Amino acid sequence: MNQSPSPHQNSNDPIISKEPRWPASIALLVAIALYVVLPQTLIYGPRYLIPALEIVLIVPLTIFNPFREHHETKALRYLAISLIALVNFANITSVILLVQRLLDASKISGRSLVYSAVAIWLTNAIVFGLWFWELDRGGPAKRAVHHEAVPDFLFPQMTDPQFAKPNWRPTLIDYVYVAFTNATAFSPTDTMPLTSFAKMLMTGESIVSMITVIVVAARAINILP
Repeated sequence: MNQSPSPHQNSNDPIISKEPRWPASIALLVAIALYVVLPQTLIYGPRYLIPALEIVLIVPLTIFNPFREHHETKALRYLAISLIALVNFANITSVILLVQRLLDASKISGRSLVYSAVAIWLTNAIVFGLWFWELDRGGPAKRAVHHEAVPDFLFPQMTDPQFAKPNWRPTLIDYVYVAFTNATAFSPTDTMPLTSFAKMLMTGESIVSMITVIVVAARAINILP
């Protein structure tokens, strides 16, 4: 039985296989776990406040909208964006507290500093991978129907189709890879940002990553007290 196209969908747009939400939910849970293991001095407010809010939002979102489909409602999309923003806010707060503790000459053991910096760096990469995935060309739901919107990111497979399957589109793992390489190199590698918004996102990620690395390196060579 054929389904009638959505009013937001062009009848000529082929619907690609739906992208499941569970990989994004797992990525968010990993980011939450990394946040929970941080020292209390790097957490603003009660330790489990933000993780509890995240869980409350993740569960219904995953249950009621397990696949990113072309008819996804605005409410569900705003909820998904709010989840990422909440984790991003918590991680940036931890970066600020980390820098403040070091500048105040607070006693932080070398081991605790390294563990905390790694957790913050990993969370930063995961969160921006989710941002890229959620915002590129209007999100995974719109990408699933080959919307002709200008892409925010240019993947190698988009420039040479012979290296990709027919109707290829980037999935979460592709965006997380872009985020990890950007956090490591402080610049794009094989995937280029095309829009100003994408460039701003990548710049923001690089700044957080660079601050985290510089703080640890400075402490390691005793530049900071």
